[in-house]
Amino acid sequence: MAKTETQPVDTRVRDLLLKALTVSSGAVDAISFLALGKVFTAFMTGNIAFLGLRVAGASAPGVVVPGVVTILAAMVGFAVGVYIGTLIVQASESSGMWSQRVTVALGVSVLPHAGFLALWFAKNGQPSLEVTNVLLGLWGMAMGMQSAAVRRLHVEGVFTTAATATIIVVVGDITNWAATVADRRRLAGVLVSLFMGATAGGLLLVYAHIFAPVLPFAITVAVVTTAASVLRAPRKS
Repeated sequence: MAKTETQPVDTRVRDLLLKALTVSSGAVDAISFLALGKVFTAFMTGNIAFLGLRVAGASAPGVVVPGVVTILAAMVGFAVGVYIGTLIVQASESSGMWSQRVTVALGVSVLPHAGFLALWFAKNGQPSLEVTNVLLGLWGMAMGMQSAAVRRLHVEGVFTTAATATIIVVVGDITNWAATVADRRRLAGVLVSLFMGATAGGLLLVYAHIFAPVLPFAITVAVVTTAASVLRAPRKS
């Protein structure tokens, strides 16, 4: 008897992978903000605000606004990542819950992660300003590709690289309580995962500075490996 061409993906596995990616992006933002010039590589809203402050020349005692080039390095890298990720996933089939092209896009995002690690270790975790800009561009690219891949999944309120939409959906649901228990659990898990990732990234910078960027790299590799083996489309018989 022939198997169906596509089968529903286990939502529990999908949600677990989304939470893992959110932990990764939380760690990335914490590490990049603390170690790479107070710039985000996943949270572009903050970078746009920083860019506006820099253009306005606004400042406050004890507050250092990142430089324009540093901000743009992360933003341009993110934009390029979104573009590449979208090119990969846009031709994916619409059926099913997790397209193989989503896995491919996440797999490609491992490359800038690996480039970041190689350069970070080469500089012993103490990059110059010029190298910092390259690192921001690499991580921005990785986060952009991740965002494009997750967007293809069409999971409401889940972007893995920002929490604003998730909070809007969670709080908005309180007005009519329309979401299912599974939906609320998923959204709450994403918020907790972002917090956990930022916490882990901060702790690693303090206690194992040189190895801090290994966490998001390892998580992304684990997600890609799991998706490729567990969530792959069934073969025709």
